[in-house]
Amino acid sequence: MTRATKLVCTLGPASADRVPELVEAGMDVARINLTHGTREDHEGLVRAVREASAEAGRAVAVMTDLSGPKVRLGELDPDEVELADGGRFVLRGGGGTGNASGAPTSHQGLPAELEAGDRVLLSDGIVELRVEETTGDQVRTRVVRGGVIRSRAGVNVPSDRLGVPAITEKDERDLEWVRTAAVDLVAQSFVRRAVEVRALADLLRDEPALLVAKIETGSAVEDADAIIEAADVVMVARGDLGVELPLERIPVIQKDLVDRANRSGIPAIVATQMLESMTENRRPTRAEASDVAGAAFDGAAGILLSAETAIGRYPVEAARTASTILRTAEGEGARFVSATIEERIEGTDARAVAHAAATAAVDAGAVAVACFTRTGLTARLLSGVRLPVPVYAFSHDDAVVRRLAIFRGVHPKPCEPPEDTDSMIEMMDRRLREEGLAASGDPVVLVASTPVGRSRTNLLKVHRVG
Repeated sequence: MTRATKLVCTLGPASADRVPELVEAGMDVARINLTHGTREDHEGLVRAVREASAEAGRAVAVMTDLSGPKVRLGELDPDEVELADGGRFVLRGGGGTGNASGAPTSHQGLPAELEAGDRVLLSDGIVELRVEETTGDQVRTRVVRGGVIRSRAGVNVPSDRLGVPAITEKDERDLEWVRTAAVDLVAQSFVRRAVEVRALADLLRDEPALLVAKIETGSAVEDADAIIEAADVVMVARGDLGVELPLERIPVIQKDLVDRANRSGIPAIVATQMLESMTENRRPTRAEASDVAGAAFDGAAGILLSAETAIGRYPVEAARTASTILRTAEGEGARFVSATIEERIEGTDARAVAHAAATAAVDAGAVAVACFTRTGLTARLLSGVRLPVPVYAFSHDDAVVRRLAIFRGVHPKPCEPPEDTDSMIEMMDRRLREEGLAASGDPVVLVASTPVGRSRTNLLKVHRVG
């Protein structure tokens, strides 16, 4: 069975030389976190993904994460230190190297934005500190809950007080590289308000990359509807979200955000600790398997593996396991999968055709829906109406093909540009047969525009293959 829910895998030290295996295991989107590694590392990963995608004959997109206004620890010596309950730990603005007694942070002005009594969390909430005193360049804290921290670990403080700009100087430098690397999706980290998403959208105005807004702060949850409207894709980033907000609220927030995105026709990715135990073990827990399946049941466009594939001991096994769980959830658990249909599609003709395609696919007993798209809009609309069969989207634009890899239920295919409507239909018919996606005599629904290249989506045809 063709899997509808997409799999996003973070690349890192554990997987940098195993990209072809991840593609074979089911990776649809490769995530590169620009917070870590060098520019040479990033370029090598993009190159590896492009080569593996071409070798496999399957579209795999590249998503880069901007660092955003996230505060992080500097380098530690050794790279991993343990803080004990009741101990003291000093956070400093500026450079230098840290240890078990204190560490520098990426935000020079942090001491001026904290006050005695504030709670500070390190490493996604593993370690909890309580501010005792602030001076000119230091924040002196007491360790309330100890644990292990590493270099570049996240520092969570009240986000509404942070004076760090939404798009930092590092982000601006990274965006220059993003343009030359022609990545497919750009993820904006630590979003607080929709105005920040719109600011990045302005910078990406002339770029084809999709903008992914990561909802990982309490203020972003409050402004979720506006953020969804401003972004191309949203990510429910449960790591920092679970640090800022009570853990018991996260499952409800996750379901609510995925539902809001679905109703707006926007893909939603669920991220963080999906198969966390597989960083050390070959098999996930039963609860983790249910978590992955639950995302598919809720209608999420995709799930994201982070530490599991970036630094875990079993990156390929984690990707393969996630893919198997998603495929089983969609097959044996099809009756539980959300049937939510989008409510916001621009363009009356295109909307009518997308909705009609859903009805036609069911009434005709179609095995697939196929479309030809120049910009990707037709395929995105079809993804939004949650068709009960796979959508095979053909496009002559390689960038469009890659971007469509994130849309639920859409399986993009490169093709030569058709000369007219008849040649377009013949091409889709032939490719479906040649690639074993449909057999002669099978009913399929074809969606496109006519005249080809000179109009928007306006054609629907119930077609017998061959």
